[in-house]
Amino acid sequence: MAEKTIAIDLPESTYRKLKRAAELTYRSVDEVLHSAIESSLPAPPDAPPELARELAAMHLFSDDALWAAAKPSFSLAGQTRLMQLNQLAGQRKMTAAEMAEQQDLLAAYYHSLLRRAQALAILAQRGHPVELDALPLPELPS
Repeated sequence: MAEKTIAIDLPESTYRKLKRAAELTYRSVDEVLHSAIESSLPAPPDAPPELARELAAMHLFSDDALWAAAKPSFSLAGQTRLMQLNQLAGQRKMTAAEMAEQQDLLAAYYHSLLRRAQALAILAQRGHPVELDALPLPELPS
């Protein structure tokens, strides 16, 4: 990725906030400023606003928080139930409640994947080696 250096004038109070955020997250002021700018830019147009805000805010996470976010968060119970519903869908017509539950579980599954992907992408941008083969993967819904 090509980098562009720019000079900007900031109020002292803004610089102090950047410096404090850098100290709290063990990052440089440049990294915090880059993350703040990146997170304020528009998200993909089809992303729900709440998800877009969550993914954007991850730019301000410490590296430890990002590594934690890179772990699977879709529960084993959710995986099991989603697989049951997917199997059920192949056997008979599901009820409206079952279809709604399936959609909710799929949304949670995809949310977990997006959160993990965002965390790994930010870690890679920060120069951390990200070995996908070494990461635990959630069970894929069948």
